Amino acid sequence: MQNIKVVIFDLDGTLANTLPMCIAAFRKSVEPLTGNKVTDAEIVATFGPSEEGTIMALAPDHYDKGVASYLNYYEELHDMCPEPFEGIRELLELLKSRGVKLAMVTGKGKRSAEISMSRFGISHYFEKTETGDPKGPRKVDGIRNCLEYFGNPDSEEVIYVGDSPSDIGSCREAGIPIAAAAWAETAEPEALKAGAPDVLFYKVSEFFDWLEPRTIR
Repeated sequence: MQNIKVVIFDLDGTLANTLPMCIAAFRKSVEPLTGNKVTDAEIVATFGPSEEGTIMALAPDHYDKGVASYLNYYEELHDMCPEPFEGIRELLELLKSRGVKLAMVTGKGKRSAEISMSRFGISHYFEKTETGDPKGPRKVDGIRNCLEYFGNPDSEEVIYVGDSPSDIGSCREAGIPIAAAAWAETAEPEALKAGAPDVLFYKVSEFFDWLEPRTIR
């Protein structure tokens, strides 16, 4: 059985159900600037870079205003997602109490990640945080930076937790296992299965039960 010493979390759709809020904030910020309606699918299709990259894709002629407006709406709409997923606080507390090192690697921009982590009151659990880049995905680099920060533990001592099929590829490239999180309403379990993650969970409680015996010191 694995002896896990480092757990790296994604944020959107993994720690909390923030994706619907992100989409709503993008729509409210972009549509008045461009005069064009944008669908959920059009917004999601731009994901990969940080939110600044999404604004660049959807409203390139209004970048500065778009980013400022997005962050304003993101904070304003955060009542749509006031808490992390049920069981996340207990999971973080268990891991912290056992001396497991915790990090977060997210595609979100630095400011929006700070807004959510502050709102949830869970920033103190994470020793290392890596956020996204407007130019494109950088999760592989983020994971590698965390591994280096924690002294390059053996791969079997680490696990990443993420809800996106692309997270599986990032973990494969970084050389660590992944627990696919299918507990969000926005998750795509079949797409996650197709990526062949190391393990897949439909509930936070299932992941808790799996981790508990693998983090005993």
